[in-house]
Amino acid sequence: MRLEILTLALIVGGFTWAFRFFPTRADLSALPQGGALSRFLAATGPAAIATLFTASAIPFVQGGMPVPLAMGTVAVLAVFAVTRSVVGATMAGSVGYGLGVWLI
Repeated sequence: MRLEILTLALIVGGFTWAFRFFPTRADLSALPQGGALSRFLAATGPAAIATLFTASAIPFVQGGMPVPLAMGTVAVLAVFAVTRSVVGATMAGSVGYGLGVWLI
């Protein structure tokens, strides 16, 4: 493996970890309800779903099999409709997509 790729992977991994770790440790009780930071943090869940959807849709758009995409999408929509949980919907979409790949 080239050193540049390893360095890039470590940098991206570090920022991904920090982006997920620090909001869970921060005291957000003093944030204004409609402030920019609170809106940003509230958007991270839907952004995660959009990222997973985009990553799973790219092979479909390029001519791959639609089964994993369909299973993941249905799982996200179903779980979110029932529970209104972004975390649960994200996890269900990941599991649905993984099962679709495993079935093929």
